[in-house]
Amino acid sequence: MKPMKTSKLSALALVGALVLLVTALAPAAEAAGLKAQVFLVQATVPRTLTEKALLGFAKKNNNKLLREETSEEVKKRKWSAQMIIAFNKPVDDLEFQVLFYDVHDGPRRFVNDMATFVNDKKQKTFVQKITLPRPSFKPNRNMELVVTVRRQEVGRREFGLVGEEIKRSGTVDFSDAER
Repeated sequence: MKPMKTSKLSALALVGALVLLVTALAPAAEAAGLKAQVFLVQATVPRTLTEKALLGFAKKNNNKLLREETSEEVKKRKWSAQMIIAFNKPVDDLEFQVLFYDVHDGPRRFVNDMATFVNDKKQKTFVQKITLPRPSFKPNRNMELVVTVRRQEVGRREFGLVGEEIKRSGTVDFSDAER
């Protein structure tokens, strides 16, 4: 048997290294092709819609500003909505994450996150109820919602929270009654 030349050995090693690199990056490449559209709806979503009709409803009723529920006292109020996420292809993972950031004062400030588990691997559209409670979420702020799959950002949505600020009297009482 003849010994292989060094150029053939180095070419074979290079091909092997490329195969390992491609297989290691395959999940990241799959997530990179995944994109998501995010809609926030405060109207009641009909249950009997097809996927196409649901997306039409979401586009028509999409809210840029979420209004808080006013049935409780100001400190206990919250914002409720339906989040509709439409991926361009199936997620091909067990879950995806939704991260909430406050972007009112410039750079992102993390507020909260939410995991959504996927039951059907072929499903591309998801409807999820979200509740954004005080004091984590504050009124009259600009927010950003980011959808991630395998730590890859696949969709985002900017929105605002509209609500009543807590009113302060501006007076301080130093009476002995509170001691």
